Amino acid sequence: MPTLWTPEGEHSVPTAPPDLAPPPEPETKAAPYEEMSQEQFAAERAALERELAAAPAEDVIANHCFGIFQLAALYLTQSPPDLVKAKLAVDALGAMVDALGSRLGESASTLQAALAQVRLAFVELSSPSPSATAPRPPGSDGEAGETPGP
Repeated sequence: MPTLWTPEGEHSVPTAPPDLAPPPEPETKAAPYEEMSQEQFAAERAALERELAAAPAEDVIANHCFGIFQLAALYLTQSPPDLVKAKLAVDALGAMVDALGSRLGESASTLQAALAQVRLAFVELSSPSPSATAPRPPGSDGEAGETPGP
């Protein structure tokens, strides 16, 4: 039985409802670089569509959200961070998680925490460092014991 990964672990996903017969197997599988016939492609596509249709929608959508989270994290961990691409990914994740909320099922709280984490990381990385912009107290820019002149 196929599985779907979520942060809570692997979840079994039925390939077809119990009252339906399993899809017919293609006679031969194409080698990785060998072209498929149109019939083989159609059969594989139909099997994948049946598998996807049998999966709970909230699990499939949550899985896409986790992918968007990973994309945002990837952009934020580049050296230097790609803040333009990261913002798009963070905003896309926020749009989905904020709009869907508890409809995301068991993954809702995990996704809300992930969204908060990636938003915080984005803000921290896009803000100038406090040491570069904070005013220095008198006497802190020279040697110990020195005070700036008038």
